[in-house]
Amino acid sequence: MKFSHLLLPILLFCTIKGGSQNTDLNPTPILLENNIKTSCPFFTKDTKGIPVMSFGKENKEGETVLCYSVFDSNKNKFQQPIIIESSKGVELHGENAPKIIFKPNNEIIAVWGIDNATEKKKYGGLVKYSQSFDNGETWTKAKSLVESPASIDQRYFDIDLLPNGEVAIIWLDSRTKTEAQGSTLYFAVTKGTTGFQDEKPIAETTCQCCRTDLFISKNGTINAAFRDIINDEIRDMVLTNSTDDGKTFSEPKRISPDNWKINGCPHTGPTMTENKNGLHFSWYTSGGGSGVFYCNSNDSGKSFSDRNVVSAKPSAKHPQITSLDNKDILIVWDETVTENKTMSVKIGLQHRNKNGEIVSTKYISSKDKTATFPIIEAINKNQLLVAWSQESTDENVYYKIVAIDKH
Repeated sequence: MKFSHLLLPILLFCTIKGGSQNTDLNPTPILLENNIKTSCPFFTKDTKGIPVMSFGKENKEGETVLCYSVFDSNKNKFQQPIIIESSKGVELHGENAPKIIFKPNNEIIAVWGIDNATEKKKYGGLVKYSQSFDNGETWTKAKSLVESPASIDQRYFDIDLLPNGEVAIIWLDSRTKTEAQGSTLYFAVTKGTTGFQDEKPIAETTCQCCRTDLFISKNGTINAAFRDIINDEIRDMVLTNSTDDGKTFSEPKRISPDNWKINGCPHTGPTMTENKNGLHFSWYTSGGGSGVFYCNSNDSGKSFSDRNVVSAKPSAKHPQITSLDNKDILIVWDETVTENKTMSVKIGLQHRNKNGEIVSTKYISSKDKTATFPIIEAINKNQLLVAWSQESTDENVYYKIVAIDKH
């Protein structure tokens, strides 16, 4: 799916406790420039654990570039954005958002997609990346993630930091050794300052246009979740993992046997996080009921709990999940809501305890706005950032803090 316009990320301040909600209607813009649009926010943290937001910027001529800004906890606002000049031409796509990551050696890596339309792949793309070794002051020339000319489509990537300080990446690739439908899931890691190396396929028949999710557990297990195409007709979420630093990966196992039969891509991928009780997952499906669902695993993905509903609305999509202070679970997603014959797309926020039991569920976006592709990041043990893309007149990035009371 391609987007003809850019959307505005916005963050709201809420207190969630027993159903109460307090919303600040005056969020802070991350950037105010005439004739500039911003979109595709992504959260990460720097080497000091400070939240960082990256986002795309587009001028009135349609020229795009990736930027990022570091959060100032003393002022509770993001600092002046830094522009990654080597990312000019970045594709701004909510399901395939550009990302940045900080290595312990103070290297910063930015990864993004660009268009690569061909006769064989009308909506094809390529993945590029750039490195900074001086705290973002300068960046290397954009590099291709894949050098092989046989790969004409690389998209829906995700990145995470390995225990040894290197960065792992997964992505969907057009190269395949089977006649069955789908893309191939590839994996690579950085080596020192030389960038990503030693790419290899780790799974086949992946759904072609759903984002992937890469998550490194505290014990070093590499977890990769994606929507698989099973028996040429079922598109369910699966998990594969590696306990030997990526040398081998397990056979993909279904997170939930939804048995969703669909000949097409829903453009909404899985999300996972971890707390002291294990791994936690959220995803969208229309198999056995439509909406956003949740489950967990207390044995590193060997088995999974029965799924339960986050939102049973068929329009509920694009979930993201995080844990707070290694305990509570927070899930955000978007869904269409009709009130008084007026339709809008709202952002939902669900608070679950460490066991995955629901504490509260709220809408946190304005009732008359169209808000999609939410993201979430913990600041400390009782605060987090929530962002999403929202249609607006100024199309700019806004942010606020979400405070979660203890239960």
